[in-house]
Amino acid sequence: MEYNHFLYKRWKIALPLWSIICPMLGLIILALASQYKSGLFAVIMGASLIATVLAAVHHAEVVAHKVGEPFGTLILALAITVIEVSLIVSMMLSKSAGGATLARDTVFAAIMLILTGIIGLSLLIGGYKYKEQAYIKQGVSAALTTLTAISVLTLVLPNYTTTSAGPVYSSSQLIFVAIISLVLYGGFVAVQTGLHRDYFLPEDAAKGDEDAHASPPSAGTTVCSLLLLLASLVVVVLLSKKLSPTIEGIVVDLGAPKSLVGIIIAAVILLPEGLAAIRAASRNRLQTSLNLALGSALASIGLTIPAVAIVCYVMNFEVTLGIDGKSTLLLLLSLFTINISFGAGRTNVLQGIVQLVILATYLFITIVP
Repeated sequence: MEYNHFLYKRWKIALPLWSIICPMLGLIILALASQYKSGLFAVIMGASLIATVLAAVHHAEVVAHKVGEPFGTLILALAITVIEVSLIVSMMLSKSAGGATLARDTVFAAIMLILTGIIGLSLLIGGYKYKEQAYIKQGVSAALTTLTAISVLTLVLPNYTTTSAGPVYSSSQLIFVAIISLVLYGGFVAVQTGLHRDYFLPEDAAKGDEDAHASPPSAGTTVCSLLLLLASLVVVVLLSKKLSPTIEGIVVDLGAPKSLVGIIIAAVILLPEGLAAIRAASRNRLQTSLNLALGSALASIGLTIPAVAIVCYVMNFEVTLGIDGKSTLLLLLSLFTINISFGAGRTNVLQGIVQLVILATYLFITIVP
């Protein structure tokens, strides 16, 4: 791709101009946010948020292309999780309404959107275009085994402990769960990036895939993308925090459950990850798509829960982690069908349809409990 802007002509920064401008516009809009409170300005903030998220994913992909797989998908997953953790913690510290359940709702929503939405669309689109798609069973199995364990330990087990009444962990239990979450996620990362890295490498890139065959970006472009990625993440977190009261107000006005706020936050946070995963599947690179999706789901729990646990322990907050009965059923159904879908070594369009039906059920039951 040819670039004609001054940054490329002077410093050979091979980045599209929109990806540089969007984070800067986001900073300007943030500076004006305290002066304008109208509904129109909230819409502008929302548009800026989405544009900055898209810029963030572009810069993450540039850095990912430089370092190669599976480190690239790991970087993108960690970048998205930083957004999630920062937003949840900032809203908890501001004592936002529903702060005690915000971490649970957002993490649960992220898992469901990834398992049934992102993976569902990836399987549907990939299956429609290519009939069947292959992946490496050992890598997907390792990710799903870890995800099943960490999901149940953090979101289901709190409903059955007796030290503290209700779906909450006691302080010691919360710290213990935070530690084992880090152990599980750290173990997965060690397997993904070192011990069994070949389990997560695409067997062969799609023919004609420009992303697979393009030359890696220069050091200057990579450094610029890394700095813009960090700036974009900051802008996304601050814009999301500014928009959160508006989102909560809309949900309350509609008479919908407050758990819908967690779904909206998770959807915005996962937008770049989802677009990248779906695009990879549409180019017949299902392994990369699954690395992105499952890696993000693991990072969402493995890093968010420890961060929330530290904040709660230091600030003496109480956090509710246990999900209710119908949510538990939907979570277990999603994990069960995903594990069956990826047991054969190849996927087809029907598996995508099944996951999307579960997604539709999850969203409908949330709005109409």
